[in-house]
This record gives sequence, structure tokens and C-alpha cells, in this order.
Amino acid sequence: MNIGCHVSAAGGIFNAPKRAHDWGCEAFQVFSRSPQGGKAPELTPEVVSHLKSELKKYKIKNFYIHTPYYINFASENNRIRYGSVSVVRDELERGDLLGARFVMTHLGSAKEIGEKEATKKTIEMLKKTLDGYEGTTKLLIENSAGAGAVIGDTGKEIAEIIQGVRHPALPGICLDTQHSFASGYDWRTKESFATAMARLEKELGKRMIKMMHANDSKVPFDAKKDRHEHIGDGHIGISGFKNIVAYAKKNDIDMILETEYDRVENDIKILKKLRGK
Repeated sequence: MNIGCHVSAAGGIFNAPKRAHDWGCEAFQVFSRSPQGGKAPELTPEVVSHLKSELKKYKIKNFYIHTPYYINFASENNRIRYGSVSVVRDELERGDLLGARFVMTHLGSAKEIGEKEATKKTIEMLKKTLDGYEGTTKLLIENSAGAGAVIGDTGKEIAEIIQGVRHPALPGICLDTQHSFASGYDWRTKESFATAMARLEKELGKRMIKMMHANDSKVPFDAKKDRHEHIGDGHIGISGFKNIVAYAKKNDIDMILETEYDRVENDIKILKKLRGK
């Protein structure tokens, strides 16, 4: 398994591998377009070639693309819903061109139409997103922290969506350690970790965790809030990350940090140290 973090694509996506390397990353995550909106930068043959040569130069094994923040497959607004389909499909096509392993996405909010209808709409929109797609880059659903009506805070809810879509390009999830902790999966002790993982695997099925976002939690267990903290400084703690890293290592799951840049290099060192034990 590889350890890395989210890096900036400022100045061109081909700048990301060096930034990742300088922080000690073996893998990285990036936005291929602005997360707030606007037109995606063009991926010319020169850009694609430059990125691939930089990945090789810095021996980066895998990289991942995160979709923009405004995705909402369950919006009442047709333009937002179909816009989400268009953007996520485009990110998959871009990922395939660049050689990304996975694209990960949040699903949106059930606030406007209610949970049951939101699940139906999300399945419908994901089917449209993946219709006819044959690229090698696959799509992952990222679990949410359970705040408000955000979709996908439990393995059960995500499993219903994945099973409803039934497409080989949607093989599983990106497990965010902080989001899952905040939504009721306790990673802190060996016993609670085993219980939480058994629950998640029962809900989703085994080997459905394809990558992880490694984030400690500013908020207590089951607080239903999305608040990342540096590794060891939050409520999951080093003891919790010993369990998480051991599981990721055993199952060959890459871990990508999304902590603040001020100390992300140190977070990477901590995870590598835990992996070495």
C-alpha cells in the first residue's frame, strides 16, 4: 500500500508529482479542475505526456482525482443533477486519459427530496454517468460524515446505491476515516475497530474499500460533522491509526491524507512509521 496526500495542481496538473514527491508521497490525490466550478483546463497531448513523464521521474505509483465539491445527484434542480452527471463523467474520461487509478466523488444531499427519493435519483444519475463508459479509471463513492441530509454516511446506504447501479466501473468506496468515525464507526481500540469493520464489511461486502482518506477527527465519535485533524491530534488518535494502517497494509489499500498543508509532511511520516511496525 502507498501513502500520500492531496496536492495542488496549480500551474498545470503536471506539477503535482514533484509537489507530492517533495512531501514524501508514494501516491497523491488532485483536483483536475477547480473544485468550486468553471471550465476544466484542457488536457492536450503535451500536458498528458508531461504528467506521465513526471510520474515516472518521481516514481509515483498511483494517483487519484477528486471531483468538485458541487456534485449533487439528488438535487431538485435538473441543471444541477445533469450537470453533476456531465462533470463526473468528464472527470472519468480525463482520469482515463491521464492514467488515474480512481476518481472519487461525494453524492450530494437528500435535503430537497427526502432520503428515499434521493437514493433513487442518485442511482438513476450514476447509471447515466457510467452509461457506455469503458475506461480503465474507475469511480469510487466517498462516505460522508452524517451531517444534515448528506447522502452516503453508512455502508448500508452506499451499498444500496452501488447495487442499484451495478456497473464494473463502480467497484466500491473511498473510506474517509474521519467521516466514518463521525458517522458512528469507532476505530480507536482493537475491539471497537474489529466491531466497526465487521459492520462495514457486512453492510458493503468484503473488499469494497478500494482506497482511504486518512484524516484524524477534530470532533468526537458519532458527532456527525466533517472536521479533519492532523494524525494523532484528533479523537481517533495514534492508537486508532495503528488499527487503520494495519488493515490498509494487509489489504493493499492506498492512504491519502487531506489534512492542512502546514503539517501534512509530518502526517505522512507518522503513517509510514505506523506501516513499518
